[in-house]
Amino acid sequence: MAEPSNTGGRSVSRGLRQWLLEGMPRRSRRLAAFSEPDHSHPRSPWWKVMCLTGLDYFSTLGYQPGIAALAAGLLSPLATVVLVLVTLFGALPVYRRVARESPHGMGSIAMLERLLPFWRGKLFVLGLLGFAATDFVITMTLSAADATAHVINNPHVPAVFDTHQVGITLVFLAVLGAVFLKGFKEAIGVAVALVAVFLTLNAVVVTVGLWHVVTAPHVVADWSRALTTQHGDVFLMIALALLVFPRLALGLSGFETGVAVMPHIKGDPDDTEERPTGRIRGTRKLLTTAALIMSVFLITSSIVTTLLIPAKAFQPGQPAYGRALAYVAHEYLGSGFGSVYDLSTVAILWFAGASAMAGLLNLLPRYLPRYGMAPHWAQAARPMVLVLTGVAFLITWIFQADVNAQGGAYATGVLVLITSAAVAVTIAARRAREHHWTTAFGVIAAVFVYTTLANIAERPDGVKIGACFIAAIIAVSLLSRSYRAFELRVTEVTLDETAQRFVRDCARRRVRLVANEPGAGDVAEYREKLRQIRADADVPVEDDIIFAEVLVRDPSEFESSLNVHGLVLHGKYRVLRMESSTVPNALAALLLDIRDRTGMRPHIHFEWTEGNPLTNLARFLLIGVGEVAPVTREVLREAEPDPARRPHVHVG
Repeated sequence: MAEPSNTGGRSVSRGLRQWLLEGMPRRSRRLAAFSEPDHSHPRSPWWKVMCLTGLDYFSTLGYQPGIAALAAGLLSPLATVVLVLVTLFGALPVYRRVARESPHGMGSIAMLERLLPFWRGKLFVLGLLGFAATDFVITMTLSAADATAHVINNPHVPAVFDTHQVGITLVFLAVLGAVFLKGFKEAIGVAVALVAVFLTLNAVVVTVGLWHVVTAPHVVADWSRALTTQHGDVFLMIALALLVFPRLALGLSGFETGVAVMPHIKGDPDDTEERPTGRIRGTRKLLTTAALIMSVFLITSSIVTTLLIPAKAFQPGQPAYGRALAYVAHEYLGSGFGSVYDLSTVAILWFAGASAMAGLLNLLPRYLPRYGMAPHWAQAARPMVLVLTGVAFLITWIFQADVNAQGGAYATGVLVLITSAAVAVTIAARRAREHHWTTAFGVIAAVFVYTTLANIAERPDGVKIGACFIAAIIAVSLLSRSYRAFELRVTEVTLDETAQRFVRDCARRRVRLVANEPGAGDVAEYREKLRQIRADADVPVEDDIIFAEVLVRDPSEFESSLNVHGLVLHGKYRVLRMESSTVPNALAALLLDIRDRTGMRPHIHFEWTEGNPLTNLARFLLIGVGEVAPVTREVLREAEPDPARRPHVHVG
């Protein structure tokens, strides 16, 4: 009787793997780096792209007025004015400068990355990525939670759903993940429709609300009387508004997304990737228009909700909690219009999560794979969607889908990114010797530093969540870096004319390289090295020998090209000299390149490294040197599975 075949199971498993990894750049066996993925985007006018970033920015109207009322109470309109001033005269100038300095969508993180070299820069970027992840993931969970609040508080929805807020939020997140697993296309077209409808409905609600405020004089009088009774002096009110402003920082979200979507903006016909002048101009229009629209809505919605909604209705469990404008829509425009408003708000809040997911899928692959700090599958979108959806599930469960409870973490992520952008443009202006802009950006940076620290002091849960994201990213990154340490890690090998001549001459007999750690560079160094290798390895005198030297430049880099220069030192010693981030991987790449050029398996000779093997391994992982001989052999073994084609490694 024939044994049952498991071919079908393997076929299903293989098909699932191919589906999950679809779109991942192919790896080359010889050059272990990934090929460059296609970063081309369909281009659209700036106002359409504004709607894409507006999914994140404009959707905060769904919950921002309620959060402002909880934070500032009767002072909410005045505190919102402070928020608008900071937006227009702080965040907006900063990100207009970021758009000019980083026009390829990498934002302020890329600017700071260029300022800090080596491991300091990498670790700093990982920290900023942790806060960026906090910002985007909490955007997903907070927006989904607020969408749930609009669903369960709609009068037409059965009361049985009131106790299933977490479950409904998880469904929203699951559907979001499913959309990205299928493939996220035509996002800008959908965004334009959602934003147009949402802003139109908000304009109707705010206009009707303001009409009721104006036509009922006692409303303003009652608010003014209560404000004076509660706070008294005008200067005290201003001081309190300034102090409470950090709690309203959610209204600053969207600027980092605004520069992240720059590759989608259609520029001028004569734009180049080095000088995309039209794209920069379009991005500046996008940022300015979005900020002006949002500023008008923030101030007017704050006035309407503060003056027309009873204070107790903003509290948790009450009808205006997390949905202040929806409350006004139902109260003053009827249940039918209110339900339409709820539906529009639910749609844009859910799609704001899509904007955040897309932002993370674009942001993380720009950095982590370059650092070697991501597994291979992180290059594919679908596995990352599963990971991010799982993290969003966890955050939702921890915060129990509470909008206000997530506000601290969200504000922390937003403020840290804006603060880093303000610092980056201050440094850029100083380097450009723009003294007035340096002073202005320095003041803006100081304001955001204060705001960030105040927010952290008052709501430390935000920085705790951010620290968890940072710790997770650094831990996964370092584990991935260690796991992938023995990859070839060279994208291209180029030999100059002299180096090619050395290889051709030696290939007539046998190619023998001697690994040499550059020292004094005098005659004695090469003479003694040559004598020792011939004695230890019994190399025939008639065999030519070429010294191979690697100068380590930036050991924190993971992948790099290899430019090999041929030198004749002291009139008789032939040297192949190159720069790389790591010695063993560079030597392995050179050996494989020589094999492919000549059709011969080259030999390389090493000395054993003195010292503790574990210490030497740590030196290799951190600074690119250490146990060179065994690591070179291991890199070759991974890069070339066939022993019959693998270059020879000798150690004496």
